[in-house]
Amino acid sequence: MYRYDEFDHDVVQSRVKQFGGQVKRRLEGAITEDQFKPLRLQNGLYLQLHAYMLRVAVPYGTLNAKQMRQLAMIAEKYDRGYGHITTRQNMQFNWPQLPEVPAILQDLADVEMHCFQTSGNCIRNVTSDPYAGATAEEVEDPRPIAELLRQWSTMHPEFAFLPRKFKIAVTGSSSDRAVIKAHDIGIEVIKNDKGEVGYHILVGGGLGRTPIIGVTLQEFLPREELLPYLEAVMRVYNRYGRRDNKYKARIKILVTETGIDAFKQIVEAEYATLERSEIAVSADEVSRIEAYFAAPQFETGLAASKSLEQQKSDDEDFKNWVDNNVALHKQPGYAIANISLKPVDRAPGDITADQMRAVADLADEYSFSEIRTTHQQNLVLPHVKQDDLYAVYQDLKAASLEGDNIGLITDIICCPGMDYCALATARSIPLSQAISERFSDPKRQRAIGEMSIKISGCINACGHHHVGNIGILGLEKAGVEFYQIKLGGDSSENAAIGKVTGPGFSHDETVDAIERMVDFYLDQKSEGERFIDTYKRLGMAPFKEVLYVDA
Repeated sequence: MYRYDEFDHDVVQSRVKQFGGQVKRRLEGAITEDQFKPLRLQNGLYLQLHAYMLRVAVPYGTLNAKQMRQLAMIAEKYDRGYGHITTRQNMQFNWPQLPEVPAILQDLADVEMHCFQTSGNCIRNVTSDPYAGATAEEVEDPRPIAELLRQWSTMHPEFAFLPRKFKIAVTGSSSDRAVIKAHDIGIEVIKNDKGEVGYHILVGGGLGRTPIIGVTLQEFLPREELLPYLEAVMRVYNRYGRRDNKYKARIKILVTETGIDAFKQIVEAEYATLERSEIAVSADEVSRIEAYFAAPQFETGLAASKSLEQQKSDDEDFKNWVDNNVALHKQPGYAIANISLKPVDRAPGDITADQMRAVADLADEYSFSEIRTTHQQNLVLPHVKQDDLYAVYQDLKAASLEGDNIGLITDIICCPGMDYCALATARSIPLSQAISERFSDPKRQRAIGEMSIKISGCINACGHHHVGNIGILGLEKAGVEFYQIKLGGDSSENAAIGKVTGPGFSHDETVDAIERMVDFYLDQKSEGERFIDTYKRLGMAPFKEVLYVDA
C-alpha cells in the first residue's frame, strides 16, 4: 500500500494550515462566497443543497484499517454518523460545518489522507480495479501505475485549471472492473506478442449529458513512455479543449470533433517536442513504488477449504453470500470478499461509523489490514483465507453488512439526487429504495441473476445511468419529477451506452414498469442468459412494448 514520503507530509500539512486561514477569512467576511469557492473546491469542499459536503480522496480505492477507523471518528464527531462511498472510490461526508472543516482535514492528515483534487477542473482521483493485486486475471497489479499517476498529477502546475474535470482509470485485467472505457483516459495493462508489458490507451470516454465510449489512442504504449505520452495528451487537451462552453469542454468533445486519427497526430506532434527524460521516471523509482504494493505474507501450501463447503451446506444464507459476494483469489486457499452497501433502508453506498469500525476490525484480523472501495459503491476485503470466510460473514451479519446481492438487481448504483445535490432535477435515493424493496426476495433476485440498475438524479450522470443494463435518469417537468429509462448499457469490457426507451414515468410507474420488464425477461431468457444477453438477442422493441403496455 502507498506510504507517505516527506514531500507528501509537507504538502498535506501546509495545505491544512492554508485552508484554515482561508476558512477563517470567509467566516469573518473578509472574502465573499464567490472568492472562497475556488479555494474550497481545491480542498474537496462543495456547497450542496442543504449543507457543505467534503469529499475525501481514496487513491485507487485502497485504504487501511487505521484510516477507516479515522473516517468513522470523523463521521461521528463532525457529521451525522455515516459516510458515503462514491463512484470514484472516494468517501463523502454530507453534513460538515464550515468552521470544523480545517480540523477534519487535520484529522485526515494524521492518517495520511487528504481531499486534494477531489473537485475542480483538475485530474481527479485515479481509480482502479478493486481486485487489484488479488485476482489471477491481471497481467500485473495496476496500483503502482495508478500511484505513479497520482504523484505525477498532484498539483501539477500545468494541469491545475483544465477546461473541465479530468478522470483516469487503470486496470490490469481484461475483465474491466474500473470502467476504463467511460473515462477521459482509460489505461489497460497488457502484454504484446513479445511478452513485454505495456499499456493500451483509450481516450475520450465519459458520461454526463453527452455519453461517449472511449476509443483507442495507442494499441501498445511501452512502459517507459507512459508519463511523457500522457503529458502530451494533457497538453493538447489543455490547449484545444473548449473553455467557452462547459457543456462542450470535456476531452470527449475534442476527440469527437477532431476525429481520433487527427487527434492522435496532434498528440504525437506534441510528444515529439517533449524532453521525455525530464518527465519519465527512472526504473529505480518505478521499483520503489512497486515495492509499496508487494503481496502480503500469504500462507503457502493452502488447499481449497473443506470446511467452507461444509459450512455452505449447513447454512444456506452463508452459501448465498459466498456464491454472490466472494470472488476467486490468485493465491490458493484465499478469496476476495465483497461487502454490499445496498440495504433497502439506506442510500446506496452509505456506511455508518459503527460499520466502518467493524470493517476495519475485519480487515485487521482477516485481510492484512487492507480495504478497497469500489465504483459500485461497495467495499472489498481483498485477501481473506477461505477458512476464515464464515467468521467474516458472521461478523458482517452482526454489523448488518451481510447483504448477498453483489451483481444482482438490488446492487444499485445511485447518486445523491435531489435529497442532497443542488444540481439534481429529481430524487434518486427513494427510487432506488423502492426498487430494492420490490425485488427484496433473495430467491427472486437469484432467479433474475446478473443485472445492473444505475440511477442518476440529473443529466450529469453521477449514477452512471448510461452504462446500466437498466439506466434511469431523473428529470423534472412543470415541477413534477419523472424518470426516463434506458436499456442495454454495459459498464464492463464490452462497454455500451444504453438507448432511451421513450417517454418518462412517475416514481410509482417506474417501479411497476421495471417489474414488467424483468418478468418478461424471465419468461424469454434462454438457459444461462443474463438480462443484457437477452436484450441483445431480442432487441429494444419487445422490451419497450412491455414497458409501455398501458400507454
